[in-house]
Amino acid sequence: MMTTVEITRFRVAAERADALLAARPAMLADFQADRAGFLGARLIRLDAGEWLDTVFWASPEDFAESRRRGGNRSGIQAFFSLIDEVVSSEQGTTADPVGA
Repeated sequence: MMTTVEITRFRVAAERADALLAARPAMLADFQADRAGFLGARLIRLDAGEWLDTVFWASPEDFAESRRRGGNRSGIQAFFSLIDEVVSSEQGTTADPVGA
């Protein structure tokens, strides 16, 4: 089964990196409670204040609905508010099973 993947690269000021990490669990809990088809996510710290967020969805429709809802819950808003700049956002599908 192929999984829809949301890949977002963004920048966060170094002085807010700890706050971003602290906000992450509430954001994920809100996604779990409010987003049908949410399968999980991985946050990767890159160089120079950049981060890569990889979110896994059961279908493209689930991802589209999540985008439509945006920051509709406080945990999601708190995480999003710490992002200084979205560098890129892409959608794809897995070529191998999630967790492989």
